[in-house]
Formats: sequence, C-alpha cells, structure tokens
Amino acid sequence: MEQHAKRGPSQRQLRVGEEIRNALALIFSHGETHNPTLDGSSITVSEVRISPDLKNATAYVMPLAGSNKEVVMTALKENASRLRGMVARKIILRTSPKIMFKLDNSFEVAGRINQLLQSDRVQADVTKPIEDEAE
Repeated sequence: MEQHAKRGPSQRQLRVGEEIRNALALIFSHGETHNPTLDGSSITVSEVRISPDLKNATAYVMPLAGSNKEVVMTALKENASRLRGMVARKIILRTSPKIMFKLDNSFEVAGRINQLLQSDRVQADVTKPIEDEAE
C-alpha cells in the first residue's frame, strides 16, 4: 500500500493536466474571460496537476513578471467556476474537474538559485585553480 502512495501521476493524469493547461493558456492568451483584470494581464500557466479521480485540478499560474499577483489571483479564484465551464467547452471529459489556482513560485526559486550561483563566494570556488596534489 505504501508503494502505491509513492508513485507519481498516471499517464492519464498527465495527459488530462496538459490538456487543461493548454485550454487555460488559450483562454488567457485570447482574452476570452471577459474579465478586465484577467484579460489585461499576461498569465503563464506553467503546470496543471490533477487528482487521481480527475475531479480536482490545481493550476499553477504566474502573471508576467510577477506583476499584480494578488489582484490576478483574486480574480482567478472569483472566476474559477466560469473558467471551469470554458475549459469544459474546449476539451472533452466525462466530468469537468474543479480548478483551483495557485501562484507558481518556481520562477522566484530559480531566480534565487541563479543569484546564488552568480555570487562572489560561489564564483571564487568555481574559478579557484586545482592545487597540485603531488606536492
């Protein structure tokens, strides 16, 4: 039973998640939400994770350059049911999953890692010549 809990998502979960991600990306890029906050923002949908029963989906999103994060997230949460209906019209599933939106922090984490790698302390270790071990 423990091994089952450690397995990753099934192929079906991955395929459905990617279909939902594509549908959301199209909706946002074409300005189909008819919500001024959402249509006026460039929103990246980086990933959609879906539950094993395909009834719940979590969409990880980030507004362009992280601007207006709070306002965009509020608008997404308020319009989640409308967006669910729009996604349901774009992809064919037995039941349309409930979509929850979360802010994708992976861009910030990647930026911090890059900043650390460029720091003087790390660069000193990288550029330090290898000492001759024979002596």
